[in-house]
This record gives sequence, C-alpha cells and structure tokens, in this order.
Amino acid sequence: MQQAVNYWWIIGGVLFVLLNTAAGLIWLERRMLALWQDRYGPNRAGPFGLFIVLADTIKLFFKEDWIPPFADKIVFVFAPAVVVASVLMSFAVIPFGPNVLVADFNIGLLFFLAMSSIGVYSVVLGGWASNNKYSLLGAMRGASQMISYEVFMGLALMGVVLLSGTFNLREIVEAQRGMWYIIPQFLGFVIFLIAGVAETHRLPFDIPEAESELVAGFHAEYSGMKFGMFFIGEYLGITLVSSMIVTLYFGGWLGPAFLPGVVWFILKTFVFISLFILLRASMPRPRYDQLMEYGWKVLFPLSLLNLLATAAIILILK
Repeated sequence: MQQAVNYWWIIGGVLFVLLNTAAGLIWLERRMLALWQDRYGPNRAGPFGLFIVLADTIKLFFKEDWIPPFADKIVFVFAPAVVVASVLMSFAVIPFGPNVLVADFNIGLLFFLAMSSIGVYSVVLGGWASNNKYSLLGAMRGASQMISYEVFMGLALMGVVLLSGTFNLREIVEAQRGMWYIIPQFLGFVIFLIAGVAETHRLPFDIPEAESELVAGFHAEYSGMKFGMFFIGEYLGITLVSSMIVTLYFGGWLGPAFLPGVVWFILKTFVFISLFILLRASMPRPRYDQLMEYGWKVLFPLSLLNLLATAAIILILK
C-alpha cells in the first residue's frame, strides 16, 4: 500500500513539475533571447517580468475558442491533445534519479521512440482538419520532416544500445558510471541533437510553421487553449529531448556526491534547453528541400557509419 502511495506521489510530482516547466520556459526563452540580442525582454509585469506567463495563460483561457465552420470539428478538437499526451507519456520512462521514475521498462528507449512517432498525428490531423491550404502544407511538411528525422534518431541511438546492452534507460545511465557515452558516441550525439531539433519544430527547423511562408502552418486556424496545447507540447518536447540527451549521453543523474542525483539531472537538462533557445536566436531557417536533402544525404549515411563503427569496435575489443 505504501509503495502504491509513493508511486502516485512520483506521478503527480512529475506532472506538476513538467507542466510548470513548460510555462516557465516561455518566460525563460524571452529573457534569454533578449539578453543575447541586446534588447529588453519582459520586465514590467511582476519582478523580472515573471507575471507575463500568468498573463499569457489567463489570456489563452479567456480567448474565444473558435472552431472554423469549414473544419472537421471532432478531429480539429482532438488534434492538440495528441501532442501533449504523447510527450507526457514519453516522460514516464525517463529516470530523473536513481529511484525517481514512473515506469522502469525494459524497452524504455523503444517506448520513447514510439511515443515520439505518435506526435506526428497531432500535426497531420490538425493541419488536415483545419481545411486550410496553408495548414495542410504545414502538416505535410511536418509529417515528412518528423518521419524522416526519426529514422536518423533511431539509428543514432543504436550505438548507445550496443555499448550498454539494454533498452532500459535506468540501466543505460548506470552503464555510464565509468565514462559518459558522449565520448565514444559523439557522432551519435550530434545526429540525435539535430534530429531532436527537427522533431520539436524549433529553429532552424521550424519549417512546418514558417510564418513568412505558411502564416502559422499546421495550427494557423487554432486559437485559445487549443493553440495553447500546441504551444505547451512544443516546450514539453524541448524538455523531453534535452532530458533524453542527458540520459543517453551525459550520465543522467550521475555526478559528484555533493548534490543529489535529481539536481544534477535538472542542471544538465537546463544546459540543453538553453542550447535550444540559443539556436533560435542565432540560426537562419533553411529551405524545405535543403532540410530534407541534408537529412537523407548527410545524416542518414553518418548514422549508419556510426552504427557500423561502434559494432566493429565492440567486436574487436571482445
């Protein structure tokens, strides 16, 4: 009985922290972009502009929740929930500390890949149900981009699986006690990072929602909290990919004993969240054909090369 109570405390705590993190990242991104671009960020509503997040949340709740008369209403309403649900489900297998995780699956890494694949339905359904040509173009771009980059993401992760001998994320972290996998799997890390940026539709890979071309892409017709759910899903996705990078390549919760493991995990994750924001501040957006060509002609061969080289080295050392 006590174990069941603790289990629900972990689930509730993870949900509370994640949803508040998604809101806090909106403020953090604005402040950091302002710092890097040498301008003022939010600094009026509350100390350091902190209340701007509360104001945005209230605004989204009270905005008119409009559904276009030409839209497929059921699918239109359902689509934003898919992205939030799939990302939150992915967090179930991430070990935040030695004993702080929701589900200790033997196939945790495969579960993460499966949940990230489901996220593409949100983009496709949202764009198609809007019955808008710009939304549909954004949805098609998003679907092809996500499906393509998931191939390289999966292949990049196989090097970690070969080194650790498991799909269990907790055991992958434990296997890095001698050496973090960023050293033997640096190429895999770079490929996974690029694929993760493409998965989350962040600059420079925000082509499915490019304002200069597609107004707002697949969520052009959304307003109110439906748009807010797409927004939350994006920031949860940034946190998810950053958490996976830390888990797979940077030793997860491992670190010097003067701080708890959970604190080390949070600090490492924050570094990569900051990197996502820095990319938005500094990188231009490529053309769509350049993005797809870069993926299939550069990242795909490199991910195969990384996998073959890792397997060969393991066989030689044995």
